[in-house]
Amino acid sequence: MSEAFPISVKGLNHWFGEDKARIQALFDINLEVKRGSLTILMGPSGSGKTTALTLMGCLRDVQDGSVELLGHELNGAGHILNEALRRRLGFIFQAHNLHGSLTALQNVLMGLQVHGLPNRGLQDEAARHALSLVGLADRMTYLPGNLSGGQKQRVAVALALVGNPEIVFADEPTAALDSESGMTVVKTLKNLGRACGTTTVMVTHDNRILELADRIVTLEDGRIVSDKIQEGN
Repeated sequence: MSEAFPISVKGLNHWFGEDKARIQALFDINLEVKRGSLTILMGPSGSGKTTALTLMGCLRDVQDGSVELLGHELNGAGHILNEALRRRLGFIFQAHNLHGSLTALQNVLMGLQVHGLPNRGLQDEAARHALSLVGLADRMTYLPGNLSGGQKQRVAVALALVGNPEIVFADEPTAALDSESGMTVVKTLKNLGRACGTTTVMVTHDNRILELADRIVTLEDGRIVSDKIQEGN
């Protein structure tokens, strides 16, 4: 796989259920995602967006077709390879899943444990920097119960970014954010792509952020029906 495409999907099909209850969710998905780009997956509920995202992010086993992630084939990949790849990724989901007894800073520090930074000072510096990136420099000592929904979601974004992931997979990351906060988060991901080559694949229904995307892929009924490159981004 070319280094220009950290994600390459070919002939991807996926099913849920068994026997008579088996339903096909994805049909012959083909997609190459360019390094450093911001790709948005759009479509109505049930169109297959999140299924595609979780397959590309090695959170779900590939049943049929090919998904190459950072040069590794995921179809038939074992637990050890999947775990190793997930350490190179960042994930942002609608449910922020923060530990209620830990401060924002402590929650983000926990995210560094999987990356194995040996120096506690470096860990602290990285966590503070990640929170500053999402505009929470003044909320580092706050517990989640004392943060708004949007602030908790921004802590979750900092948690995803703190390990300097090569790819970020985001599922509705701006759903709980106001317009300004949502744009801040997406612009941060966009800037990381330009500065560090971080690749972002994002599922969203948020039309406010579409102008920032390098590419908009639309799915309907498990099929790609539109694939638009946005020139100038």
